[in-house]
Amino acid sequence: MSNTPTGEIYRIDWLPGTDVLHGTCHCGREHTAQDPIEMWEWMLAHPQGHEVAADD
Repeated sequence: MSNTPTGEIYRIDWLPGTDVLHGTCHCGREHTAQDPIEMWEWMLAHPQGHEVAADD
């Protein structure tokens, strides 16, 4: 892994009172999931998985 900054910002917020995580990718796409592994896989798969889906 490189120590060079990429300028990409990934953000995951927990929605209080729920088991839901809300993620925002550096490209601006948003996704919600209950599983933190699913959330990180979605973010790190950029740009795959960032297509508009019915459950997004």
